[in-house]
Amino acid sequence: MSVVTLVRRRPPGTAVSVLDFGLACALLVLGPLVLAPWDRFGTWTAFQPGYALSVIITAGGVRGLGVWAASLLAVSLSYVVYLGGDVGSEMTSTAVGNVLTYVVYALVARMFFGYTRRIARDADASRARAAELARREEERRAQVMMHNGVAVMRLLTEQGDDVSRARLVGQAEVELRRMRSYLRGGDAYASEGEGPSAGLVPVVRRVCERFADLNVVASLDLGTGLRIPAAQAEALERALGSLLLNVRVHARAHEVVVHLDGTGEGGWTLTVHDDGVGFDPASVTAGVGLREVVVGELRRRGLAVGIVSAAGEGTTVTVRSRPGPEAAPPPEPALPTVRAAFADAP
Repeated sequence: MSVVTLVRRRPPGTAVSVLDFGLACALLVLGPLVLAPWDRFGTWTAFQPGYALSVIITAGGVRGLGVWAASLLAVSLSYVVYLGGDVGSEMTSTAVGNVLTYVVYALVARMFFGYTRRIARDADASRARAAELARREEERRAQVMMHNGVAVMRLLTEQGDDVSRARLVGQAEVELRRMRSYLRGGDAYASEGEGPSAGLVPVVRRVCERFADLNVVASLDLGTGLRIPAAQAEALERALGSLLLNVRVHARAHEVVVHLDGTGEGGWTLTVHDDGVGFDPASVTAGVGLREVVVGELRRRGLAVGIVSAAGEGTTVTVRSRPGPEAAPPPEPALPTVRAAFADAP
């Protein structure tokens, strides 16, 4: 049965296993007919006891508990028959020890096989969990990378004048380069030659210029000279673009104010305010843009995000740096509501 199990890479059926146990028991019971008493006890002449032990040990790893326990009992009784009644009193302890050998070896083997199977199941579960987490992370990255591009393409399908469509085409080209870089496995921001850090003011101004039709008022002088890591700059550029796209599609705002303020020791605060229709954070469910592109990505890059909004009063988004040891992003919210997602609002 061991050879069959190894070749097939799975244990045989219950019927085959029972037949194997039956053969082992039959060999033990018939042993006294072909072996002299002195060959059945204390020598290696007979193969029957060893064969029966190997069957029991193998079954400890591949068979169910019921078949294994019944077979262990049957083999132990067959071994008693195999020894016969010729065992002297001085050899009784040895005979009992031989019988217990089946029991002890079978239990040890079954515990070992059971432990090995549990380790294998845990390893399989860990690999499956890791694969699922990797799939979710890749899905999230794809959502973050493609959200703005999809929004721009949606706007391109709507009616508009030539000037607005030309501006959207320019934004679509930017998003297209970013998505192509993602599909190639590269760093979209590094391809723009910014190096390990980027100027904060140029990043914000570049995004504002793409949305000149929204009447964006950019007040960035207080942030002159500030530099941030390229990864933060990429996330901030994408998040700011997503916010202004939301203003264009949903807010119906007359003016958008983008204000940058330095807070000392390299810290900074970026505020984006529109005078549009706003929304109720208690009842609105955050979409991919707000939940992932804005809040999720900026927090993952060590930035604090806060959103304040009310129906009819516009929306204010605040992004703050986290200098020093507080740069680690906080745990993500359990619920995707706007209020929960923006719990660190100032």
